[in-house]
Amino acid sequence: MPEDLDPVIHAPARLRVVASLAALGRGDELAFPKLRALLDMTAGNLSTHLRKLEDAGYVQVTKTHEGRMPATYLALTDKGRTAFADYQAALMDLLKGAQ
Repeated sequence: MPEDLDPVIHAPARLRVVASLAALGRGDELAFPKLRALLDMTAGNLSTHLRKLEDAGYVQVTKTHEGRMPATYLALTDKGRTAFADYQAALMDLLKGAQ
């Protein structure tokens, strides 16, 4: 893998997570079950990838309650948006070089 491609984002499942969250407006959040359904991932698999993204500072995970039910909301941080934009630029440069 070229060194310019962020290894945290480059994993296919995490790339799908980041791309999905990047489609939201700044400050907007997506509920965990909606993202899980959108990406057709198991809760455990999604949680594992979210943890890596959260540890990198790319995703903000907000746990709360709606009534008596726990709820988890996800958002891409500014650092995550910058990392994704850098990733996209590095990928485009790589693809241009392959032509």
